[in-house]
Amino acid sequence: MCPPADTPNIVEPKIAHLYESSVPYNHARIRAAAIYCSDGRVGEHFDDFLQNGLSLPRYDRVALPGGPACLAGHPQAHLEEQGVVDELKFLVEVHGLKRIVLVAHENCAFYTSRLELKDRRLELVQRADLVRSAAFVRRVTGIDTVEGYFARLVESRVQFERVEV
Repeated sequence: MCPPADTPNIVEPKIAHLYESSVPYNHARIRAAAIYCSDGRVGEHFDDFLQNGLSLPRYDRVALPGGPACLAGHPQAHLEEQGVVDELKFLVEVHGLKRIVLVAHENCAFYTSRLELKDRRLELVQRADLVRSAAFVRRVTGIDTVEGYFARLVESRVQFERVEV
């Protein structure tokens, strides 16, 4: 339906920028990705560790509840596993990944709620899951350089420990 002939044309207003980042854009890929938990309380710590501790600026991110736990063979994470596998295969093919970093963190709600694990057993399962997840990632991506880390709260700081995977 057309507006009457005497109706002025309505022009959409120009949308102002809500926010413009001051960080310059860099086109170069570093060919690395990290898989970690989506818990927002540790997101900045993960970025700090990966960018400054491991010297991986602009790494590709795969964040979801439990992070690498979804690749450890838990039936409760079957759907998530397939989604992450699809993402990883895409990133390997299109972004040319050569290195993948897996990060688990202390008291992860995926383990305490979905897997119903508690206390001492919790960290043991998380560390074992890093090993299982690393083997799975190597198998489905063909990437040999897969690393595992465990993050824990020590006083008011987050520390990252290497886990042999």
